Amino acid sequence: MADHFRALVIEERDGKPVSGFKDLTLSDLPDHDVLVEVLFSTLNYKDGLAISGKGRIARRLPMVAGVDLAGLVVSSRSPDWKPGDKVVVNGWGMSETEWGGYTRFQRLKPEWLTRLPDAFSLEQSMAIGTAGYTAALAIDALERWGKIKTDDREVLVTGAAGGVGSVAVALLARRGYRATASTGRPETHDYLATLGATAIVDRAELAVKGGALQKERWAGAIDSVGSTTLANVLAQTVQSGAVAACGLAGGADLPATVMPHILRGVALLGINSVTAPHAERDKAWAILAESLDRTLLAALTAVEPLSNLPQLAEDIVAGKIRGRVVIDLTR
Repeated sequence: MADHFRALVIEERDGKPVSGFKDLTLSDLPDHDVLVEVLFSTLNYKDGLAISGKGRIARRLPMVAGVDLAGLVVSSRSPDWKPGDKVVVNGWGMSETEWGGYTRFQRLKPEWLTRLPDAFSLEQSMAIGTAGYTAALAIDALERWGKIKTDDREVLVTGAAGGVGSVAVALLARRGYRATASTGRPETHDYLATLGATAIVDRAELAVKGGALQKERWAGAIDSVGSTTLANVLAQTVQSGAVAACGLAGGADLPATVMPHILRGVALLGINSVTAPHAERDKAWAILAESLDRTLLAALTAVEPLSNLPQLAEDIVAGKIRGRVVIDLTR
């Protein structure tokens, strides 16, 4: 085990959060019960905000960034985990209030760990990451709502070329739904069709404020944009349909009315990937194992070294990242 290892750390300078690489030792890590050798992490929109400083994600500094990690247990004071166990950690405040995954080693609370499903390798689990796991949580929520059917009605995915959206489109298509993708990037249309999208909607159509009730179109939707886009999606959802909201790339506000909810019975289902209970996490991973095409997963994934994270963070916030990015901590 290395005496020193590299990590991406956010620190406060002149009253602002600034990220940079730093050498750490095991004694620098939090005093939690399970030591994990981190082999892979990933890049999410939230990571981009944290690293670039364009969003105040870290609420305690200094902070090792990274909301995801996958690796091997090195040592454990918990009877639930033993050396060599393959584990995945998504959320639980990592990169916000708890040190995260952009480091070669990390100490974690045992209740944060999820045993890696046999269906996936460690690298694949981070190709999925919080983004893909969130997409699966959203699909589970829509299906538990019970009124979303694999009929001729469309299920919309906003922010479709991003991490959540890409996996959502692929999962919906594989599960027999008509997945419609909303994106503002024409160059991603062929990519989205490859994932299974049957139609494309320009995101500009959903970004302009519309009426409280609009023409019914969507049987359901997965929205990672929020703001006016989410308001329009709700207004266009059919009687007894549902929208799973899991992001706010377009804003945290919701300029909407109660009309879709009380006149059409449209449900707004909030998706919280950070502290979701293990039963919901296990169901999400089961959906991924059952319905995520491994060839497609590889096609929508790029693998990058830790050293490229600063530029990748800028790119994802600027909307230049397509699909998923795995961060290889061994490189």
